[in-house]
Amino acid sequence: MAPYIILSQLTPGALTDPKEFKRLAEGVSEKIKGECPAVVWKQSYATMGRVDVVDVVEADDPVQVEKAAMIIRALGHCNTETLVAIPWKEFMGAL
Repeated sequence: MAPYIILSQLTPGALTDPKEFKRLAEGVSEKIKGECPAVVWKQSYATMGRVDVVDVVEADDPVQVEKAAMIIRALGHCNTETLVAIPWKEFMGAL
């Protein structure tokens, strides 16, 4: 399985109360589990930088990863950026 990183940034006005984020995140997670079974969530991080959430996932099908990102955009009220991640040892071995 190939690793991917999904960076998500909440859009302005997405939430009126930060406590709403938990409900929003649970709804997005359930939708992705139901519609993108080929995407395996490895880890999620809240960050204090230019993005709000960093998700690390694995999948054999990049279309499934992009579908998950589209669900995050639509239901999570986020802008996303999806990155293909190359394990460091694999990258160094290719040089």
